[in-house]
Amino acid sequence: MTTAPQRAEILAQLQDAQIKFLRLQFTDILGTTKNVEVPRSQFEKALSGDVTFDGSAVEGFTRVEESDMLLRPDLGTFLIYPPFSREEGERGAVARLICDVTLPDGTPFTGDPRRVLQRQIERARDKGYEMFVGTEPEFFLFERTPAGLGSTVTHDRAGYFDLAPIDKGERIRREIANKLVEMGFEIEAAHHEVAPGQHEIDFRYAPALETADRIATFKFVVKRVALEYGLLASFLPKPLAGVSGSGMHCHLSLFRDGKNAFADEKGQYGLSKTAEGFIAGLLDHAEGMTAITNPLVNSYKRLVPGFEAPVNIAWSTSNRSALVRIPAKRGNSTRAELRMPDPSCNPYLALAVMLAAGLDGIERGLEPPPAIARNIFKMTVREKRHHRVKELPTDLREALEELGKDEILRQALGEHVLDHFMAAKRAEWREYSSAVHAWELERYLDLV
Repeated sequence: MTTAPQRAEILAQLQDAQIKFLRLQFTDILGTTKNVEVPRSQFEKALSGDVTFDGSAVEGFTRVEESDMLLRPDLGTFLIYPPFSREEGERGAVARLICDVTLPDGTPFTGDPRRVLQRQIERARDKGYEMFVGTEPEFFLFERTPAGLGSTVTHDRAGYFDLAPIDKGERIRREIANKLVEMGFEIEAAHHEVAPGQHEIDFRYAPALETADRIATFKFVVKRVALEYGLLASFLPKPLAGVSGSGMHCHLSLFRDGKNAFADEKGQYGLSKTAEGFIAGLLDHAEGMTAITNPLVNSYKRLVPGFEAPVNIAWSTSNRSALVRIPAKRGNSTRAELRMPDPSCNPYLALAVMLAAGLDGIERGLEPPPAIARNIFKMTVREKRHHRVKELPTDLREALEELGKDEILRQALGEHVLDHFMAAKRAEWREYSSAVHAWELERYLDLV
């Protein structure tokens, strides 16, 4: 593991690269990336963690009378953005640091999503574990209207693994991958996905906090490059009916003393008791976890049968209809693939609840039910009952109810984050439920 740069090193890099502005980035409770940009005269102050901002203006942070907050930069996240256009290159490069949010006295702010994940990482570390995560984020590219607004007109009609000229996204995917590589990412694959206009770019697994930071950075870069091509990049889980939605499969593994704690040549399927407990924990907390990993009303339009997204709480060593799949590779590559998350989630909160659920399964000595090799989508209700297969929540309201009942996940999130997240999402559900949708008018207006 590389050593984080010191303040003096970063100041030298800022000077050598003639950086004029430094972005101090953080994330609100709903997963929206925010930043405070400071000029060169404030670089030393920023690196010392002395830049304040108004927390009351950020979703779910704090009240007006307690609004002052500080941004404490994680020096290991320093990077210089590559120019995304010729004009940007001429204006000069911009640098970035991801920050933790603290109170004026330096105390970590309990409502900071990054801190929520850090608490679970510390809990795992106390037990001798470190979680590594690899993700497969998917997204759509849409045409923009002449006025520059977004649309749902896809930029191509290609399908899974198609090539140019059918796949019109090949050039932009390469551009995204190149920008990410310049920023220190190790790109493992990039390809067209199943639906028209849908794409996937995979980057190498890393410790959980680093992966969460990378997800936030990845989404920014994808949207920024798409803008230069006159397109809209969207991480909405189900922007189009009748085609596959966008997921963000997460490959999870625990390491202890540099070795994969999930691997055991003598265990069933080559899995250790640690792996079995972790898998059982994921399954046991899946219903409540879904509110965090799939946080939009739209998320549940993706979690329906027929489009490869999981709807059943089960695990498998082979088929992709299960919620948790164990890919074939073993040894240090042994991992559990959690398949229901989508890229609209707050990556810090999502990885935090995954780790909390898995650790709970290990601590309680849970054993997963028998792995299912069959296609669960084709099983009858009776067969599902026989195999103890439950279903994920079917909408956001149901998922929020399950989260409210899950004490382990409630503790993992903390009271501040839980209360503000639940309030915001319940309001979202009420607004959606009271709106009159085009489908209702088309279906009923002439009939009743």
